[in-house]
Amino acid sequence: MRKNEPIATIMSTELVTAHVGQKLSEVRALLSQGHIHHIPVLSGERLVGLISSADILKAGYGGSDSEIDSTLDFTAKLEDVMQNNPTTISAQSTVRDAAEILAEGSFHCLPVVKDEKLVGIVTTTDLLRYLVAQY
Repeated sequence: MRKNEPIATIMSTELVTAHVGQKLSEVRALLSQGHIHHIPVLSGERLVGLISSADILKAGYGGSDSEIDSTLDFTAKLEDVMQNNPTTISAQSTVRDAAEILAEGSFHCLPVVKDEKLVGIVTTTDLLRYLVAQY
């Protein structure tokens, strides 16, 4: 790993986002259709949270997809299930910075921000792919 490799080297910039007030069934569909595990949650253009497939599974208590959708849409709001004020990383940071934060935390995703605006996302999978490409 190059010591000062910019985070832009590995971050995803084609983002799927959710918005405060959006139905959990819609968010679950975005996760499923995009084959992704984390979605940043925005209020306007400001990052306010992060929701993962694991968050929805915890809230849904199992069951079929349609049962989960109907239950969650009537019993919980996105804001109740998402992780509020997620740990973020600056767009000026390095891959090493991201690796250190993810290694110390109990999460697998870092939203990347520049001037308080969401510009990308880095996951543990992105880091692993980067490491594999180095060797």
